Amino acid sequence: MRVLGIESSCDETSVACADAEGIRSNLVSSQVDLHAPFGGVVPEIASRAHLTNAIPVLDAALAEAGWELKEIDAVAATAGPGLIGAVLAGLCCAKALAWSLDRPFVGVHHIEGHILANDIEEPMHLPAVVLVVSGGHTETLLVEEVGTYYRLGCTRDDAAGETFDKSAQLLGLGYPGGPQIQRVAKGGDPLRFPLPRALMAAGDLDFSFSGLKTAVRLTAEKLPRPLLEADVADLAAALEEAVVEVLLRKTERAIEAMRERRLRGLYLAGGVAANASLRRGFLDLAARTGLHFRPPSLAYCTDNAAMIAWAGRHRLLLRGGDPLDLRAFARAPLESWTARP
Repeated sequence: MRVLGIESSCDETSVACADAEGIRSNLVSSQVDLHAPFGGVVPEIASRAHLTNAIPVLDAALAEAGWELKEIDAVAATAGPGLIGAVLAGLCCAKALAWSLDRPFVGVHHIEGHILANDIEEPMHLPAVVLVVSGGHTETLLVEEVGTYYRLGCTRDDAAGETFDKSAQLLGLGYPGGPQIQRVAKGGDPLRFPLPRALMAAGDLDFSFSGLKTAVRLTAEKLPRPLLEADVADLAAALEEAVVEVLLRKTERAIEAMRERRLRGLYLAGGVAANASLRRGFLDLAARTGLHFRPPSLAYCTDNAAMIAWAGRHRLLLRGGDPLDLRAFARAPLESWTARP
């Protein structure tokens, strides 16, 4: 089955081609330059850019895969969650293609796409605990099998990626914040500035990063201006260590809570999964817990259509397609999506 996937949930216009053998193409048109002056994604700008970029990226993805449009067997697209205008741009494009070609259409939950990105290059070992961590999401899930997911813990306020982005902006590091924080933190002292770790009581699987973000701001405000490079590096290192420590400890607790499920795997998903410190921590955690872990390829961490095409292919094989009146959505837990008929 040849599946064309479209991803447009935020500020990346991406189209990919996938079949039983894997990913044939995965092209991403980034909007970073458009949003960088604002320090974050501007929804209206993102939506308009998707409309401009969709067809050129689609044509390029088909050309790279060596496919003709008429050779597509199905079309998949992100239905949500995400910026609703951005989601609609890609979803409407996918529906139009499916209708015009008389091919099945399937809507994909963005989080399921991130999870199943771990299945692209090597089959996942299930059941597994997965940490999904990005600019808009931070949660741990139990994946019993493809299509069956249970949320174990989630953020009560800010996502880890958002904390990186907002802190980077405050420190004058630019957007997107995660890569900038990681780059600067390499030369910093993480012990110079003590930063909080929230919700660390035993048994608590939820996350909270709003207090950490505030602590970074208050710490920075106490420092002389302009901030010295050493000050920025030390504060970035302290922030990265605090975020990674919380993510690792909460994931380990989730593993402990799910031991009776006879876990076989441990996985990372989402944009923050590209963080080198977090990846090293997961390698160590997997070794200590005896679980299979393979760091996801960097190309499949940030938003991309390969994960949408791959998840769409899984869903089509499991449950068939969706009606063309499937609605886009800004927010919805993964469990509610996968439980639908």
